[in-house]
Amino acid sequence: MNFLYEKLLGQQIRNIRMSKKLSQEQLSAQLQVRGCDITRSALAKIEVGQRHIYPDELKALKEIFGISYDELFV
Repeated sequence: MNFLYEKLLGQQIRNIRMSKKLSQEQLSAQLQVRGCDITRSALAKIEVGQRHIYPDELKALKEIFGISYDELFV
C-alpha cells in the first residue's frame, strides 16, 4: 500500500473513533473481542500510517463504527 494512502486511512479511522468518543484502548478491546489481535499501540501506529491494516481489521472497524466501507475510504 502507498504510504500516503495508509496515512490518510489512519487519519480517517482516528477521526471516526474520536467522533464515536472511543479511546484507542476501548477500540482495541472491541477489535480483540471480534478476533483481531490488535493492541492499543498497534492501533496508534495504524492511525499515523506506520502499520498496515488487514482486511479482517477493516471489516471489524466497519462493524464497530456502524458505517459503510465508503466512509472508511474517504
